[in-house]
Amino acid sequence: MATTGSLPGSRLKEQIPIYLVALGHGATHWIAGTFYILLPALTSDLGLSYTEAGLLVSILHISSFVANIGSGVVVDMTGRKVVFQVLSLVVGGAALACFGVTGLYAVLAGLVMLIGITNNLWHPPAIAFIAERYSERRGFALAIHATGASIGDMVAPLAAGALLLSYSWQGAAAINAVPVMIVAALFVFYLMPKDNPAPGAVRQVMGFKDYRSGLLLLVRQPAVIGLCMMAALRSMAQTGLLMFLPLFLSDVLNVNPLAMGTAIMGMHLGGVIVSPIAGALSDRIGRRPVVMAGLAATTVLIVGLTFVTDLTVFVVAVSVLGFVLYAVRPVIHSWMMDLAPSDLRGSATSLLFGTQSALSVLIPIIGGWVADTYGLSQVFYLIAGIMLLANLAVVFLPRPNQAV
Repeated sequence: MATTGSLPGSRLKEQIPIYLVALGHGATHWIAGTFYILLPALTSDLGLSYTEAGLLVSILHISSFVANIGSGVVVDMTGRKVVFQVLSLVVGGAALACFGVTGLYAVLAGLVMLIGITNNLWHPPAIAFIAERYSERRGFALAIHATGASIGDMVAPLAAGALLLSYSWQGAAAINAVPVMIVAALFVFYLMPKDNPAPGAVRQVMGFKDYRSGLLLLVRQPAVIGLCMMAALRSMAQTGLLMFLPLFLSDVLNVNPLAMGTAIMGMHLGGVIVSPIAGALSDRIGRRPVVMAGLAATTVLIVGLTFVTDLTVFVVAVSVLGFVLYAVRPVIHSWMMDLAPSDLRGSATSLLFGTQSALSVLIPIIGGWVADTYGLSQVFYLIAGIMLLANLAVVFLPRPNQAV
């Protein structure tokens, strides 16, 4: 199978797919990032409690979990990757646009469900697509993919926050859906005609019997299950930060929507800068040390946020948090691709993200109850405790025989 072993210095034509897929990844995170920034205004406008707001976030992750059950299977058995990426963008963008025409909690819950489904529908085809084409620089290539997500996470809060100064949360949602549809159109016209495993390769289609046997072998690996649990704890903490940081800024520090968007943008800016560095470093020294360092630093910084009351210092601290929090994400994805057989990478991705979604369902409701009962500041101690458990999970992961 033809692969692209190196990104830096390769021909532009060979680089376009990875950067376009990164752009698409950014669009899926643009949708979710917009939702999180709209959440305080939505909560206030509809008179929701923190627990009710948390339920919306939990619905996002429940639907993500459900999407993971079948998406990897379909990708691995059909070999179609670009089609499912386009579907993710179109349905997710349409759901965000429909925020602009409703104020009913039940309808919003349904739209959030669609966003959750399409957000995680993206990962199995996209990560498998990248892993098979850039096998020799997998850590770096998946870091570019993760950087796209960080750019979406970074720009969406700023754009949504700016729009909220002039528009309602419904209007801001509808306007922010437009860029997603533009990216989907780029996929249709550029990548869709090239929906092959790799240049010059033949599409692999797997029978269900072979797929089932391979999947059973995958889930019997202690390293795979341990990696999934560690990633799920980290994702649980990240979900808590994405939900409760905007609420803390709005309700405790009393900042305006634009300042709130700027603070969240600062957190994701760290991911944009550091993800390629972390991915390339993990290709050289191994995945484990990069993950351990990132998780440990994240734990300390989350606790430190509870002592900050000045907005400028808070923005700086959140930006530093982004450096270490998002450095780990592409390295975990690369680690899983290292462990998975080439014909099961879609399902391995589904297993990873499905486990993440399953645990992420819990933090919005538990955190909402803690915030309603004890105050928003106390939620960050809960999040730090979860991140500490992720640190311990890495310690107990089986050590590989080689660096990666």
